[in-house]
Amino acid sequence: MTGPFLLLSDKDNVLVARANAPEGMQIALEGGTVTLSRTIPMAHKIARHPIAAHDVILKYGMPIGLATADIAAGDHVHVHNIRSAYTATHALQDADGISAGVSL
Repeated sequence: MTGPFLLLSDKDNVLVARANAPEGMQIALEGGTVTLSRTIPMAHKIARHPIAAHDVILKYGMPIGLATADIAAGDHVHVHNIRSAYTATHALQDADGISAGVSL
């Protein structure tokens, strides 16, 4: 644990805020201390160390997305700099058994 941030798995490259962390707060990370450049809301993530564009984002030791840009240690990791890596496991269907949104 690093202040208000929690490491969920040793494999993770992100830390999760267990409380709101204000802009300007100093956070001790493995590579040194960083200063938050913005408020990080509870349950949001920051980079545990630098993450390169296209690197896999790991949370709970599992991939949750890909970085769309370089992310510095301590930076907010959210929809503005990652894209989802989740794969749909089912398709929605209308009552007639045809996938919703598919036109014939």
